[in-house]
Amino acid sequence: MLLLVREREQKSKFLCGHDERHWFVAGIPETAPVGTVRQAEEALKPVEVRQAQASVGLKAKARNRRKNAAYIRQGEWFFLPVGGMVVDEKLILRNEPLTRGGGSKPHWMEFCYRTGGETVYVCSRHPNGVTEAQFRSITSGNIKAKTWGWRTMRRNPGVFVRSRIRHADHATITLHGWHQVLMNTEGQSKAMRNVAFLD
Repeated sequence: MLLLVREREQKSKFLCGHDERHWFVAGIPETAPVGTVRQAEEALKPVEVRQAQASVGLKAKARNRRKNAAYIRQGEWFFLPVGGMVVDEKLILRNEPLTRGGGSKPHWMEFCYRTGGETVYVCSRHPNGVTEAQFRSITSGNIKAKTWGWRTMRRNPGVFVRSRIRHADHATITLHGWHQVLMNTEGQSKAMRNVAFLD
């Protein structure tokens, strides 16, 4: 169902439905002109996914299947095959979390390769990460802050995966060969600031 919410002069649209095992809600980016469920589903796809659909000539009927010739999808994540990709085995990470932040349950990637992105410092008090300058400011201004269990991560890196992807709310998928990971566009929606995920 496509839900329109009016709050004063602001309009927000949400796609609501059932995906595999659970109900979901996804905010539609305000820049996307949508009036139907099918248009909302397309608006949630990143540009790269829509380009992949076009390049393989995907018919409209197959575009919203979780697995088709252009991609495999698990929840909010799209996995696009990358032919001929070679990765140095020493740079491959094992059993890595894939999360959109905000306390969501992670998907687990059996084999992962990350490239680029911004270095951030993450702890339970700053789950979305802080920059190096912010980290220095926090830890220099508070002696106890150094004991908060910080770990270094990358924000918005290029992420590539292969083999099994697991999540408690979705069937495990197996990716043969490397696939680029892309999140749906709900994060671009201002409407999502009014949605809370409670697990």
